[in-house]
Amino acid sequence: MTSRALATDVSRETQDRLSTFVKLLKTWNQAINLVARTDEHDLWTRHVADSLQVFELSPETKQSWLDLGSGGGFPGLVVAIVAAEKQPDLSVTLIESDARKSAFLRTVVREAGLKTTVLPTRIERASPQGADVISARALAALTKLLGLASRHGTPNTTYLFPKGENWKKEIAEAQKTWRFNAEPITSRTNENAVILRLKEVIHV
Repeated sequence: MTSRALATDVSRETQDRLSTFVKLLKTWNQAINLVARTDEHDLWTRHVADSLQVFELSPETKQSWLDLGSGGGFPGLVVAIVAAEKQPDLSVTLIESDARKSAFLRTVVREAGLKTTVLPTRIERASPQGADVISARALAALTKLLGLASRHGTPNTTYLFPKGENWKKEIAEAQKTWRFNAEPITSRTNENAVILRLKEVIHV
């Protein structure tokens, strides 16, 4: 699948930015582990498409977006690229502690002409961001993820976490120490996966 086939509702400029991102990822992936080598052939249909879903599920009224453990840029860089067209005033920040991965993220930001901030630090050491939206993909189980994410949120933050087939178990475990309003949305790319949209997150 090409960028044009995937993102028909975005501009040619956005498609070009997505293509630049994917091309750089494939190049850097030869030296550092950004995605599994077996995933390189379906970057568009899996990783990019998943990330586009996350952006679409975010609230319209948002001013800041924080992506945790951004790694290869999913969903954070895709969010930043789409936002550059659809919501140019949105502040997007990526946190990635691995020096080589953060260098990759900064390279894509520069080459794609984005205004995205990359923080090369550990999530728990970063200054609280107070973000309107917080996302993370394949970073940690929900209980630990909420511990990392909540200090960067506010009472009104929306949390968007793509999760695999064990998402129900993760919610049940997290509810032992957290209260939250959870809305699981079935993934368009995997019927056994969901994007968890959480609100009103409180530690108990």
